[in-house]
Amino acid sequence: MTTTTPPSTWIQSRFPCTSSAVLVLCFFPLFLSQTFSSLPPPDTIYSNQSLSSDQTLVSSNGVYELGFFSPDGSRYYLGIWYNNIPDRTYVWVANRDSPFTNSSVSLVIGQQGNVQILQQGTRRVLWSANGTSSANPVNPLVQLLNSGNFVARDGSSDGNVYIWQSFDSPTDTLLSGMKLGWDLGLGLDRYLTSWSSPRDPSPGPNSFRLDFHGDPEAFLWNNQEKVYRSGPWNGIRFSGVPEMKSTGNINFVFVVNPREVFYSFIINNPNMISRLTVSPSGTLQRFTWVPDSQTWSLFWYAPKDQCDNYKQCGPFGICDANGSPVCNCTVGFNPKNPQAWYLRDGSNGCTRDKELDCSSDGFLLLSGMKLPDSSGAFLDPDMTLQDCQDKCSRNCSCTAFATANISEGGSGCVMWFGELLDMRHYAIGGQDLYVKLAAADVAAYGGLSARNGSSGNGSRTLKIVGISVGSGIFVLALAAVLVWKRKSFRRLSSRRHSKRGARARSQDLLLNEVVVSSKRDVMENGMEDDLELPLFDFDVMALATNNFSDENKIGQGGFGCVYKGQLEDGQEVAVKRLSKNSGQGMEEFKNEVRLIARLQHINLVRLLGCCVEMEEKMLIYEYMENKSLDSVLFSKMKSSALTWERRFNIICGIARGLLYLHQDSRFRIIHRDLKASNILMDGELNPKISDFGMARIFGRDQVEASTRRVVGTYGYMSPEYAMDGLFSVKSDVFSFGVLVLEIVSGKKNRGFYYANNELNLLGHAWKLWKEGKAMELLDSAVGDTYSIGEVLRCIQVGLLCVQEHAGDRPIMSTVVLMLGSESVTMPQPKNPGFCLGRQVETDSSSGKQDETCTVNQVTVTIVDAR
Repeated sequence: MTTTTPPSTWIQSRFPCTSSAVLVLCFFPLFLSQTFSSLPPPDTIYSNQSLSSDQTLVSSNGVYELGFFSPDGSRYYLGIWYNNIPDRTYVWVANRDSPFTNSSVSLVIGQQGNVQILQQGTRRVLWSANGTSSANPVNPLVQLLNSGNFVARDGSSDGNVYIWQSFDSPTDTLLSGMKLGWDLGLGLDRYLTSWSSPRDPSPGPNSFRLDFHGDPEAFLWNNQEKVYRSGPWNGIRFSGVPEMKSTGNINFVFVVNPREVFYSFIINNPNMISRLTVSPSGTLQRFTWVPDSQTWSLFWYAPKDQCDNYKQCGPFGICDANGSPVCNCTVGFNPKNPQAWYLRDGSNGCTRDKELDCSSDGFLLLSGMKLPDSSGAFLDPDMTLQDCQDKCSRNCSCTAFATANISEGGSGCVMWFGELLDMRHYAIGGQDLYVKLAAADVAAYGGLSARNGSSGNGSRTLKIVGISVGSGIFVLALAAVLVWKRKSFRRLSSRRHSKRGARARSQDLLLNEVVVSSKRDVMENGMEDDLELPLFDFDVMALATNNFSDENKIGQGGFGCVYKGQLEDGQEVAVKRLSKNSGQGMEEFKNEVRLIARLQHINLVRLLGCCVEMEEKMLIYEYMENKSLDSVLFSKMKSSALTWERRFNIICGIARGLLYLHQDSRFRIIHRDLKASNILMDGELNPKISDFGMARIFGRDQVEASTRRVVGTYGYMSPEYAMDGLFSVKSDVFSFGVLVLEIVSGKKNRGFYYANNELNLLGHAWKLWKEGKAMELLDSAVGDTYSIGEVLRCIQVGLLCVQEHAGDRPIMSTVVLMLGSESVTMPQPKNPGFCLGRQVETDSSSGKQDETCTVNQVTVTIVDAR
């Protein structure tokens, strides 16, 4: 029989411990084992080990890293971030509610599998995550998995049963394989909550949660207010996310059963990194990492447009981002508050023309819909569509029904009771919704009959947002709508006129011009749009503004004066009265009417109507309590009200409004006169872009345009526009960059150059940036409370936007991404375009020095910068 000698015995027998050198070899294995037992393995901590503040765990695939971090040097957290991404991007924070104030801490796992953070020395528990399993674990351990999940488990198990896992306690980020939703057995709600700010991991006001009631769907909340709704899951995607589509790289999963209701996504490509996050600003964002450029690419976000705002058009109202106005009542319904509705406020929604009688009612088919708020809906996954219709017909409270699952031919039934909320129409995507109508409306409009599903009017199928007509009929109908609305508003005024006079005829002339212009837009740009804008009487405006008294004057510029007014119903308005000698003539006036009437965004000022009588031209806007940005920013008395938080919010708001104009609105709009005086602020200092008299519409494929009449304000004009008359989205980006630097510094960029070789604001900011002194640019009126990271990020964004060459400047979607995320890698800016060829020449005959400025063959019109 052969006996195997243990290795230690073999070493001792071959090398007897008779000398000091050999003694070291004899004790080296013991020393080595003791050393390694005190250091945790790369991704695991055992019950007899700990992780100190200077150590980290790394998942075995090298993607995720766990350790302690401090975003501000004073508060410490345990978190998980991406290991190989240069700008640290956090995906989970353990103790976001209870940071500790020094780094003398360690992470341990107790005998019961409870993960704890202890104060070194005192062993005081600073944070603990107790497990959900009641079993006594054997040799418990914690491990950072390749998925980014940090788990505590039984060391003797197969590894699939967890005592506790970080995926059950998300912070602001959803990773591949994580569940957003409910474990109904445990009563566990997994939801995302934003950071308070980019440097503060504590829970912010914004959260993304799944509601499992009715037909489950997800909501984005700001504190207790619903901001955005995904729509219910329809078997393929969320009803309110038509662009959502599973591919070879990513699959979307939605599970509903008696134990669980959750949403998840699975990344199938091991080289792909994607995450869904809720930003501190309240935006839901999906990012994908782009290794080639070493940046995060914004793949999707919400709310994306006005129709993404929850209940934008009220009960029974339907929002259409491609419509003007965006809120519509379908057939059989009328605006509940007509006056507010035609002032572009659809929050009161629509009301039925005819009441239901519960015996002969039928249904109207609406196609391409985001289904209504479904948290109170009835769901039967096995019912057929015909059975669903029959059941809804028999129930007097049922107001609509739809197919629950549109995949594989369709199945299941969803029924709504009472008001239908947060509906939306999509040009591409969406699904069918059947809305109950009174029998008379069914007969008139061709809906489905109450019982058998047949059409009530032959083969007609009624679509949601009206009937498509030829351009000639469109223009005539447009004129009729405008005339009707003018008359409607006259009825609201206290001064009525029984006869049409010169003022009425002049209104009709403008009406005619605007209609003809609209027809030209239709023919040239393919924009079958309407122009639903009320016309106010001059007498109504005079009464509202106390006969345009100086006490009511709130602003003045090259265009004329702006007055505060109050309509008969109490609504406060701002009346922009163009002076007869204004540089802005009829063309600019018509341009502003045509453009801004079609645009609706929280960061664009809302045009409520206009007034044209004889030589009078007025625009009526929503009233902005805090007037224009320049009136506060450049005032020594008022600028201290603009804290850094407010300045940052103003910068981000302007960026979102400009992004809407360039990319997300129905038309691509180049503003051409973006400046501080054209940024208005409401009572909460939210910015709104105004004054579209110089704006131009671009085609979707159009890159730039040229003009021989350059209009704008020196100090905000891009070099290519001022010099060559070339304008594009990049010229607006330049103006935005100037605005950013002005907001940060509190100083005005007064032109292309200063006298006596002094630098203008752009040159001054560029000089400080190159010298590493960028923080010296910050306005002292901000005070001591600000985020250094945010300030530097804004300065860098501003300098990137004002780079001399248009091709180097970012587009606004990139700007919004850079402003909203600390993890985005930004390029270093190049020279700004701050000098317009100023040079000193000497006259050889007289010796006199002349200062010259050369501009190419364009006509430059300087707009009053006030």
